Formats: sequence, structure tokens, C-alpha cells
Amino acid sequence: MTIKRVTDSVEIINGEMNFTLLEICERCGVRVEFIVELVEYGVIAPVKAVDTKQWAFDALALVRLKRALRLQRDLEINLAGLAVSLDLLDEVQRLRQQVDLLDSRLKQLLGG
Repeated sequence: MTIKRVTDSVEIINGEMNFTLLEICERCGVRVEFIVELVEYGVIAPVKAVDTKQWAFDALALVRLKRALRLQRDLEINLAGLAVSLDLLDEVQRLRQQVDLLDSRLKQLLGG
């Protein structure tokens, strides 16, 4: 299955692209302890969570992390607020996609 989505300048071609804990830290310029805190607050989640040293994150977690860093920097939101904010932003995006789908179906039914 190939998914192509452009989000925050990360192009996701295949959902199986994973990053180690150290790789995600390097890509975002953050410390391991910060990532651990984000996982504890539910801001991001590892796809493989045996123990901290073996954590792996998918590309969507990387995009979510970058959004979280931008929110924290721009709005000075704490970690709990980041988790809620990102969940709400994801829900808004999902609802917009649903509205777009329903709008296109309605246009088809009305012959437009």
C-alpha cells in the first residue's frame, strides 16, 4: 500500500518508514528526555515500544513532533496542552476531509 501525503515538508510515500529514538532526536534537534516526556503525555507514540532504547517512530510521529515543537515555540504551550491541541488539530483535519468528501458526493448527486 502506497500513501502519498505532503505534510509539514515531509513527504510520506510509505507508512512503513521508521526512525529510531536517536534519529528522531537528531532530525528535530531535541534531547532524548524531551521525547520521553512527549510520549508520556501522549503527544507522540512509538510504533515499537519494547523499551526506550528500542523505540521506533513512523513518519507521522515525526510530522506530529515537528508540529508540537512549532506550537510550543510559537504559543509557549506546555506538554499537556500540546497533546490536547494536536488532537484537536487532527480532529479538525479529519472533519474537513469528511466535509470535502460529502460536498463532492452532494455535487455528484445534484449533477454539478
